[in-house]
Amino acid sequence: MSRRDMILAAGVASAWGFNFLVIDWGMPGIPPLLFVAVRFAVVAAFVVIVPRPVASWATIVGVGLFMSLGQFGLLYTSLALGLQPGLAALLLQAQAVFTVVIAAGVLRERPTLGQTVGVTIGVVGLAAVALGRGGDAPALAVVLALAAALSWAVGNVISRRAGVVAGRGPLGALSLTVWSALVVPVPALALAFVVEGPSAIASGLGAFGWPAALSTLYTAGLCTLVGYAIFNGLLARNPSAAVVPWVLLAPVVAMVAAAALLGQVPAPAEAIGGVLLVVGVLVTSVGARDRWKARTAHPATGKVAVPVGDDEPRPAGRED
Repeated sequence: MSRRDMILAAGVASAWGFNFLVIDWGMPGIPPLLFVAVRFAVVAAFVVIVPRPVASWATIVGVGLFMSLGQFGLLYTSLALGLQPGLAALLLQAQAVFTVVIAAGVLRERPTLGQTVGVTIGVVGLAAVALGRGGDAPALAVVLALAAALSWAVGNVISRRAGVVAGRGPLGALSLTVWSALVVPVPALALAFVVEGPSAIASGLGAFGWPAALSTLYTAGLCTLVGYAIFNGLLARNPSAAVVPWVLLAPVVAMVAAAALLGQVPAPAEAIGGVLLVVGVLVTSVGARDRWKARTAHPATGKVAVPVGDDEPRPAGRED
């Protein structure tokens, strides 16, 4: 990954880490699936100004079902069942392992030794944080959070595969984010009626005050429109194993924010785990960058092609 892409990945991870606190803050009194439907209805409204992406409908629907509806429907439900935001942020990062494994099988993206070491360090860090938090989380909520991570991983691979097939830049990353949101509101609302009931939906709409509105603006605007547009773009021009581990930073941000704003000071094991997460991300990114250099180096001169814009490389050997 380029230095610019590393900065973008770190910024997205930070926004997503704080996102867990914002969701939890805005959801009281509102059924989780209704909250998901409202969030993605806001995102989908931008189809009137954003052109359709250069992608098949299968890709658009797949990303919408797995990266949006599946991930956030399960995540919001786990938070509503009592899962703490910091622990939810931790469990969702299992998507990093799921994505690397699925991408290796589906896309034949074999991680390098450095990437494997980095992901392993990150997983050890996640385990350390999990042990430090204790075992009082509701079992069903934990299972739903892990299922959300698996759904996100499938969406990651669908997005990456679309970028590989198209062979061009970020595949209209913002367009893919907006248009895939069309898949979410109706199924989410239908599930809300089935799972939560009409009376709960009516009560939730009545409880939709300014905290819920601000939470929706943050999640729909910054985390979905901006965050996923950047993330999809990173996946389209970099291997999944290089991009996805950066999201391991999100639980660190979530726990720091929880400590600062909610007084939830991390235990020593959590602090150590957070450090390991950061180290794992850095090791993984170095391994990915080394492989990119090796693959783009000119066989005669050894010079590396430098990207122009998002996806067009300069011929290797040029100095400008």
